[in-house]
Amino acid sequence: VQLQESGPGLVKPSQTLSLTCIVSGDSIIANKNHWSWVRQSPVKGLEWMGAISYSGSTYDNPSLQSRTSISRDTSKNQFTLHLTSVTPEDTAVYYCAADMNLRLQVSSDPRDYGYWGQGTQVTVSS
Repeated sequence: VQLQESGPGLVKPSQTLSLTCIVSGDSIIANKNHWSWVRQSPVKGLEWMGAISYSGSTYDNPSLQSRTSISRDTSKNQFTLHLTSVTPEDTAVYYCAADMNLRLQVSSDPRDYGYWGQGTQVTVSS
């Protein structure tokens, strides 16, 4: 399976960041596959942001204070992260990742995700 992130590289503070992960090689609705967003910054390190499961259920990281939502377009085999009210602290490399280990539950541990996109740099600045 291959994953490719797409979205803006620069976002202004207070805006909403939207990033899309285009998936090829497997279906995002295939049984027990889970799809996540993870970001990495020098300050916070690797941070799991949330996930959408094969069933469409979504999960987020409580530390992000409900600023995240994840949706999907099954016709295009892609899923999208929305992060509201961004600040410079949201500057990071954002990755989409897949857990295809047939887990019943979504994992919040990035180490459980065996497939990753190449990552996209997002900078929040006015």
